Amino acid sequence: MGRYLPIIIIGLLMIYCVVEVAQAPPYAVRRMPRWLWATAIICLPLAGAVCWLLLGRPNADSSGARQQKQTPKAPDDDIDFLRGL
Repeated sequence: MGRYLPIIIIGLLMIYCVVEVAQAPPYAVRRMPRWLWATAIICLPLAGAVCWLLLGRPNADSSGARQQKQTPKAPDDDIDFLRGL
């Protein structure tokens, strides 16, 4: 069982990364297109998966999470509140 454990771990890591590539938004993936990441992960299981986790995975900057609508801090900054006056 001990000699099969690394193979099982690499296989599970590869499956996890391929599923994550498939679910990632195309505009948020970094460095390469999604199809190229999936090909790299399948052809080079350990190296491709590690590179995806370190270099290609979407983060807060690439996914546009910072561009969400900010809530007003005071009532006079809220446009909807001022409309109701």
